[in-house]
Amino acid sequence: MALVLLLEDDAAIAEPLVFALERAGHQVRHFLLGSDALQWALAQQPDLLILDVGLPDISGFEVLARLRRESAVPVLMLTARSEETDRVLGFELGADDYVPKPFSPREVVARIGAILRRAQGAAQDPAAPSGIVLDEVRARVTCRGTPLVLTRYEYLLLAVFLRAPERVFSRAQLMDLVWEHDVSNERTVDTHIKSLRAKIHALAPDLDPIQTHRGLGYSWQP
Repeated sequence: MALVLLLEDDAAIAEPLVFALERAGHQVRHFLLGSDALQWALAQQPDLLILDVGLPDISGFEVLARLRRESAVPVLMLTARSEETDRVLGFELGADDYVPKPFSPREVVARIGAILRRAQGAAQDPAAPSGIVLDEVRARVTCRGTPLVLTRYEYLLLAVFLRAPERVFSRAQLMDLVWEHDVSNERTVDTHIKSLRAKIHALAPDLDPIQTHRGLGYSWQP
């Protein structure tokens, strides 16, 4: 059983969905307004959020953006929009899945089960003993369950390290892999390494996984 927060202002959609979720054994809290749901989610930490894009007060995208500043709770988005740009925006903001309207409540329940299984598996992943997990599908990195807010190059640099733990990369190699000759100053690598260390330290002060190898470069030590 999971605690599910449903944010949907259309009763014709919300009522059968609540019924299907509760029948599947989940506990459901339903909200009509994004501001109310966001406040409750941050205080109560539900297991999953079902989020409608079109809301009376603020957009579902805004709710997701604010939520991701403080929480890594899995999010399934509901929307009547079918444009690719809207789907991409949802994933870029941190959504875990996306269901266009109209939909079957049974499909939503099935997708929720899959999301919760993935989330549980990531939390127990023995390959990530530091608690830092790379999710390449959604282009994000979490540190002990909280998303790291990264720039494009910070994300690409960290992804290189996480794909090859313990491998020592020279500055020139990192520039080729991340910047593709967009810059010519190798000190750019050092600047981004410093920024990544600071962001990881802010969430996990006991971690220092990026190691400096004098005269050689950097490596990731999980």
